[in-house]
Amino acid sequence: MAPVALSETKHEARRQADTPESRTVRFGPEAPLKLDCGLDLQPFQIAYKTYGALNADKSNAILVCHALTGDQHVANENPVTKKPGWWQTMVGPGLPIDTDKYFVICSNVLGGCMGTTGPSSLNSAKNRPWGLDFPVVTIKDMVRAQAMLVDHLGISQLFAVIGGSMGGMQVLEWAASFPEKVFAAVPIACAAKHSAQNIAFNEVGRQAVMADPDWRKGSYLETGTFPGSGLAVARMQAHITYLSEAALQRKFGRELQDRESRTFTFDADFQVESYLRYQGSSFVERFDPNSYLYITRAMDYYDLAADHGGVLANAFTGTKTRFCVMSFTSDWLFPTSDARDIVHALNAAAANVSFVEIESDKGHDAFLLDEPEFFATMRGFLGGCARARGLKDA
Repeated sequence: MAPVALSETKHEARRQADTPESRTVRFGPEAPLKLDCGLDLQPFQIAYKTYGALNADKSNAILVCHALTGDQHVANENPVTKKPGWWQTMVGPGLPIDTDKYFVICSNVLGGCMGTTGPSSLNSAKNRPWGLDFPVVTIKDMVRAQAMLVDHLGISQLFAVIGGSMGGMQVLEWAASFPEKVFAAVPIACAAKHSAQNIAFNEVGRQAVMADPDWRKGSYLETGTFPGSGLAVARMQAHITYLSEAALQRKFGRELQDRESRTFTFDADFQVESYLRYQGSSFVERFDPNSYLYITRAMDYYDLAADHGGVLANAFTGTKTRFCVMSFTSDWLFPTSDARDIVHALNAAAANVSFVEIESDKGHDAFLLDEPEFFATMRGFLGGCARARGLKDA
């Protein structure tokens, strides 16, 4: 089969996998990353962005952790899509995570495809992309890599670690694995373990990718193919879980797409069908299919209590970290009951914790959207922590 023609956007996405338009730090054989699977990863690279200025005593640093399909471009134009950063409503001058006050760090996760080592990165030992030779990684592995980055930047304690969805899992892992390095933690719309339902959704997505004949058992980068159809279906299925029924009904209802009557074909008659097809087709332009497999698997494996004798409170024993746990009423992917489980465990560990359930009909993706109560809660919590920490000008 002749190699498929890659779009200019896909070419740029491939370039970003090894030579990103962001800062990078490379760890050599002298500093291997010990993975939960039992292997050592070396050498490896972390790609990251920073915003704002680090103060003299390095006490104002905030680590923002991205979700499944995010990246390090939290508050700047994405070099692949040319769209604004994924959290420009939250991070920036004068915003709740105020870059006039705080030094914000955001790194691409281990296993990603925007410059941090992952399956699409070059395996220097074999002079070809890692593909499925890349070891399976966990949320804890991602956090260990981030901790190496933070140490490289000379920061002994982060003022705060903040993230939603998979980013929230990273926040919890930071608080459990490196409590002395985290003054405040804000896990948003997340859980301390992935539910059976969410594992099931992820498996459907992975099977869609792997069923695409162009996946080539993970070696598509070497064979010049690309399993775009499978990845698009995976994205379409996942995107439904990020919304709520009310949001879908409000945005689309049963309205037809650019037509006055049904076509009696399998074309996208309904607006919601057209919307999902667009989500799928735009996603494949920027994301690596194997990275999708690896990162969803990392989420599936996450179970913080299991790492602490089966008791979630044990993960936070003796913690001095201040927590603000947030959920959204219409989030059925990570419902408020998941957040309450975290809060109950923190209470059992006598932790300093506040909890806010935010009224919203926007579903799981509400943490990425314009929600005034969410913004006010973030601003208020960080402001209180800054006063407790004694941060000047914060």
